[in-house]
Amino acid sequence: MLRRLSVGLIVIASSAFAQVPGEDQVHAVTLSNGMQVIVWSDRDIPNVAMYNWVRVGSRNEVPGITGLAHFFEHMMFNGTSTRAPGEFDRILEANGASNNAYTSSDVTVYQNWLPSASLETIFELEADRLRNLSFDPQVIESERGVVYSERRLSVDDSQFGRLAEQVQATAYVAHPYSNPTIGWPSDIESWTVDDLKTFFKRYYAPNNCTVILVGDLDPKQTIALARKYFEPIPSQPPPEPIRTKEPEQRGERRIDIVAEAQTPLLQFAYHGVAGSDPRLPALELLARILTDGDASRLHRALVEEQKIAISADSQIEAGFDPSLVWFFLALPAGADTRAAEAAFDAEIERVIAAGVTQEELERARNQALADFWRSVTTINGKAQALGTYEVLRGGYARLFDAPQAYEAVTREQLQEVATELLRRTNRTVGVLSAAQLTRVEGEE
Repeated sequence: MLRRLSVGLIVIASSAFAQVPGEDQVHAVTLSNGMQVIVWSDRDIPNVAMYNWVRVGSRNEVPGITGLAHFFEHMMFNGTSTRAPGEFDRILEANGASNNAYTSSDVTVYQNWLPSASLETIFELEADRLRNLSFDPQVIESERGVVYSERRLSVDDSQFGRLAEQVQATAYVAHPYSNPTIGWPSDIESWTVDDLKTFFKRYYAPNNCTVILVGDLDPKQTIALARKYFEPIPSQPPPEPIRTKEPEQRGERRIDIVAEAQTPLLQFAYHGVAGSDPRLPALELLARILTDGDASRLHRALVEEQKIAISADSQIEAGFDPSLVWFFLALPAGADTRAAEAAFDAEIERVIAAGVTQEELERARNQALADFWRSVTTINGKAQALGTYEVLRGGYARLFDAPQAYEAVTREQLQEVATELLRRTNRTVGVLSAAQLTRVEGEE
């Protein structure tokens, strides 16, 4: 009954009912070929969200093939030996379904949203592209061009993207998290068909996939469909684990870019924690205290009071291995980047030295709980959360204790996390400054 309450009521009652309802509706099996299938029955509406979490991202790439994980996000929609390019989408649309996909440093996730009556059709489609993906040279070259255009748009022609790529590459000296998800330009230009086939066979094996289904489902029937369509796909030797661990950073690193930009940018990337690390909830609350909303510390100090920045944001990456904690400042035209950096440092040092107030902690906790409960009110949000916790955060059972994890965070833990992670020797700083344009004689 609790899951049918409004979000506001759930948050108010969170201290007494911190356990997320529905764990008894989750059924998980491992097929004989190693594929994980997890079904969460939620019959509020006659729809289903089906996600295939493939454990491959840019961390699995090496020089020469960077960007391949993202490239397969495109290729998986471009035909099989039994279906022509575009037929996958046409069949989905004819069955009232839609789809999307995304790639990160750690995973590639394929998403389907469908009426429950179309479930078997979607199982057949997903099994087909896992087993029979086509490697047509013309399609490969076409998609190579699409990916290269995407890189130009998101990185080469984006001041923010260009700076972030350089900061990320500088933040890591050993770990493959230094690879950009979109890939380096020369690698995009030079992938071969053999590179693609080898990569696909290694990482798109069923034993490297976790399929999540949430919605109007009978668990036994759904698992029977998984056995019918997925189990005949042969497993492969598991991919080699990533053995490289990033050495502790012992000194600040810097990237300075001068560009024709109206808005100077500052980016701070600190080495953080892995997704399964028990410190993650505290780190999330700390980031909210610093950047979430008009009452956050960095917004009040840098945007409202000193007017040295026009925005202050943050992002926490939480993957298989310790990832980055980002802070982003956008400055007004002509702003002094050194003064803005000093003001940012003063706020971080204040947290390290004196901690945060109980009021700040409660505000951040309420924000986190409200966002969490909103996220699991839909079958789409449940599928995303279930996959995130199963694949990246130590198992799906942790999802059902997530509110308790936020409620257990103390002010002392926040100060400890700030002291340990937000030290200058643990970060890479990126500065994008506006170029001083020289007026040519005779120009208007």
